[in-house]
Amino acid sequence: MGREFDRSLRVSQEIQKEITMILQYKINDPRLKMMITVSGVEVSRDLSYAKIFVTFFKEQNEDKHIIKNGLQALKESCNYIRILLSKNMKLRVIPNLSFFYDNSLEKGKYICNLIKINK
Repeated sequence: MGREFDRSLRVSQEIQKEITMILQYKINDPRLKMMITVSGVEVSRDLSYAKIFVTFFKEQNEDKHIIKNGLQALKESCNYIRILLSKNMKLRVIPNLSFFYDNSLEKGKYICNLIKINK
């Protein structure tokens, strides 16, 4: 039973690597002309679904409009990303992709500010 988790972990790490490369070099959507970091991938036990957590970086501060447009662009190009992923990975089933915004960076900044205030 522990072996299944090892495989899903390896597959999620490989998917993270491949999607990072795809977003950097293959996607030409003008809404995604910013630095996108794939911070994590969670794959279901049967490898049929994958949650991809992303963070967007732009020159100005992140606002809800950038996040909303970025996630919409990723959602629209999801099938194309899946096709490119299938060409780069040798899996029997390529997982269905869902993109989510990872707000852990914002939470970290908030906690650091709380610590600085309390010192």
